[in-house]
Amino acid sequence: MSAGTRQRATHLGDFTVGPRMLLICAWALPVGGAGALAALFLQRLIALVTNLVFYQRWNTASVAPGLHHHPWWLVLSAPVAGGLVVGLMARFGSEKIRGHGMPEAIEAILTGGSRLAPKVALLKPVSAAISIGTGGPFGAEGPIIMTGGAIGSMLAQLLRLSADERKTLLVSGAAAGMAATFNSPMAAVLLAVELLLFEWRPRSFVPVVGAVAVATVARGGLMGTGPVFPVPTTGLHLSGTVTAAAAVVGLTGGLLAVVATWLVYRAEDTFARLPFHWMWWPAIGGAVIGAGGLVEPRALGVGYDVIDQLLTGRATTSLIIGILVVKTLIWSLSLGSGTSGGVLAPVFMIGGALGAWEGMLLPQAMPGFWAMTGLAAVVGGVLRSPLTGAIFTLELTHAWPTALPLLIASTVAYALSTLVLKRSILTEKIARRGLHLTREYSTDPLETFFAQEVMQREPYVLTAGRTPESTLLATLRGEAATGRGQRLLPVVARDGSLTGVTTRRALLADTADRVQAARVVVRPDDTLRHVAQLFAEHHVTSAPVLGHAPDERVLGVISLRDLLHARRHDHAEDQHRQRLIPRPTAVPDPT
Repeated sequence: MSAGTRQRATHLGDFTVGPRMLLICAWALPVGGAGALAALFLQRLIALVTNLVFYQRWNTASVAPGLHHHPWWLVLSAPVAGGLVVGLMARFGSEKIRGHGMPEAIEAILTGGSRLAPKVALLKPVSAAISIGTGGPFGAEGPIIMTGGAIGSMLAQLLRLSADERKTLLVSGAAAGMAATFNSPMAAVLLAVELLLFEWRPRSFVPVVGAVAVATVARGGLMGTGPVFPVPTTGLHLSGTVTAAAAVVGLTGGLLAVVATWLVYRAEDTFARLPFHWMWWPAIGGAVIGAGGLVEPRALGVGYDVIDQLLTGRATTSLIIGILVVKTLIWSLSLGSGTSGGVLAPVFMIGGALGAWEGMLLPQAMPGFWAMTGLAAVVGGVLRSPLTGAIFTLELTHAWPTALPLLIASTVAYALSTLVLKRSILTEKIARRGLHLTREYSTDPLETFFAQEVMQREPYVLTAGRTPESTLLATLRGEAATGRGQRLLPVVARDGSLTGVTTRRALLADTADRVQAARVVVRPDDTLRHVAQLFAEHHVTSAPVLGHAPDERVLGVISLRDLLHARRHDHAEDQHRQRLIPRPTAVPDPT
């Protein structure tokens, strides 16, 4: 067996993937438990700050800022003070706490080797609790993604792991925090796959599910096992008209998602032009929040109580319109200031208000049905994650029979958002930092072709013992005859077995070590993806293709340019249009 063959056998016989996956899964389980504790800590901290600021009492029971009347000066000044504190924490603590958390987590995964600083795990929930507890119209999910991710990242940095393994633990912590916050294990896993992992492979999917499972079980003991917003489905009537109308709600939800996303980044552009340091921007955003709170106090804070009223059909018309207008404006404009807070809970409320408002004109299916449909649509459009939008809504409400209209609404909103906007609210910020990001998943075309289909057949092969002059002349004559140059030349013994390789450059230089051992050999049934992986691992651009034992003769040579065949085929399937069934021709009249 040649040296190249032995290397390939070692590569194919490496069974470390399975044990490594199990090892990472074992570490992901305690990360899931820690994510659940972090979610509980953040919720209690938000409630404590809210009680202290708006009710002047020391209590960790969940409460909304606008449930009772507050002095106008408190409604106006509390968000400003909270924004000022967040700005100071970001300036002198860590700038990573700015924003809603998801883009920062994505950026850490793509460019930072999945490393998050330990102080982020502490500063992010504290800053979010201050921002939300003082009236900020944000959610806890973005901060918990950063906090849970930081927990997983810190553990990974203590271990000897690769960047991909660190990513898996970071995402495990983030998804665990999401699952514990909303009691939504499936939506948390989908969110991880659609937004954070950038792959669907066993090595990452299995540990993330393990962490989410632990977090969900722990959440049951800490915060209960029921849905966050239970919606009874008794009396549900889903007709064809109702299902079709879900597409209409999807269109309006997608339009609202586009407007809200546009407002967020127009606000960010406006703040960026201010002639003073960004540390002061959250305080200005707080002034916007306070002004909106004077118009509609229920728009302040996380607003879980309002979401519950919307989804159960108990919201009044004035509350629906007030939330739809005021919440959308103060959330999008203040989020552009760089304060700390998440996007999901506000999107839940805005989407629910949109659906409830449209439900006044649409056929009735059950109380709260159209609010649920609007919620799924706006989530799908804002995050550009249609499956997450539908499954999130189902897990929040446990209204499982409504799955089809929710999926339709979420997908229609997703389609509209992708047609109108280049990027989502998550990827726009990353793109502005100079990082290209695609969220489209498809089969790798390199997986659909084998080496024998694209290799250069009947290559010129040098026989050991021939003189360099005659070898070079034969090579050049062959190139002239075929019009194609062959840079890599296999060298074989008289019995046809591979002894090494050389190149045209080495022959022309006539160096003593012009023939070297083949670092890589390829088999005819290797996929092009495997070939590309071998090229990347061994830093080569071409390799001989050998038949299987016992007749391991040279069948061809494959190079990087041959790998482009798969891309050309993929491009042709995407762009080349043809009619396969011809149009019927008129039958001539026999008369």
